Amino acid sequence: MTGVDPGRLDDQQLMRELETIHRTRHDTLLYGSNDALRTHNERMAQLEGEYLRRNPARFVAAGRTRDGARERPVP
Repeated sequence: MTGVDPGRLDDQQLMRELETIHRTRHDTLLYGSNDALRTHNERMAQLEGEYLRRNPARFVAAGRTRDGARERPVP
């Protein structure tokens, strides 16, 4: 595993790690080696999985669901 086990992070640390990994995602995809991208994918999955484990009843915006997206007007 790369980095601290997400289960050992407090909520604030977990959010900071998620913000950082999401911010660096685009550059890693465009310019990172295959190994860097694989490591990034694994770490992001670990962090996001921990977030979802801690927040199973998180708010889901209607517009972010398939049905909600279908109801948006087409420009």
